[in-house]
Amino acid sequence: MNLRDNLRRLLVRVYARRVEGHLDHDQVPKHIGVIVDGNRRWAKAAGSTAAQGHRAGADKIEEFLGWCSETDVEVVTLWLLSTDNFDRPEEELGPLLDIIENVVKSLAADGRWRVHHVGTPDILPSRMQSVLKEAEEATAHVDGILVNCAIGYGGRQEIADAVRSMILDHAEKGTSMEELADRVDIDMIGKHLYTSAQPDPDLVIRTSGEQRLSGFMLWQTAHSEYYFCEVFWPAFRKVDFLRAMRDYAARHRRYGG
Repeated sequence: MNLRDNLRRLLVRVYARRVEGHLDHDQVPKHIGVIVDGNRRWAKAAGSTAAQGHRAGADKIEEFLGWCSETDVEVVTLWLLSTDNFDRPEEELGPLLDIIENVVKSLAADGRWRVHHVGTPDILPSRMQSVLKEAEEATAHVDGILVNCAIGYGGRQEIADAVRSMILDHAEKGTSMEELADRVDIDMIGKHLYTSAQPDPDLVIRTSGEQRLSGFMLWQTAHSEYYFCEVFWPAFRKVDFLRAMRDYAARHRRYGG
């Protein structure tokens, strides 16, 4: 590494400390959703394989959660695998599933995070389902950040699953369709979402420069703030995280008022 790179890194660290020093912890988001995008493009730019890009993205996760812990964030939802990702070639999907499994195991073994799966379990391989179940059970007692691992997740699918769950729940109670139609409201549907009883995301971060949600938490993000970052996920730095937090704190959330 040459002198210019060393100087640049030093300046970034100094700048990050300055931003962090001015951060009001009373104004930080309690729930952050993250669309971890850009692993493959980062790998391509580095002359690496897609699998190496996904591994680099996986390595970033615990570092990111550490930053969240330092700033009193309580819930983090990480979109690790969408329902659309199952359309990828098997030679890429197989290693990606292995990498995600290792991420879940690592989060559970860390001891600082409470792991919760959000997504449709039926479309996941049985081994992945077992890993997620074991991680949830092993961390149920942990009093740290609740980490929602969105794996096999799609926003429209979540809403469809919530409505289906709601209908089946009331069918078991003997509620007629006419009665259910009269009683159904936003809160009733919300109770059947994957994130039931959790606060909605205050802030959604998407890396890689893409400025769209791609179906991420369509119901829960109705009032969320969004922060789109140009850097690819494996290259996401603490200073980028702090900029997102500062940007969020500077906004005035009116909720339609």
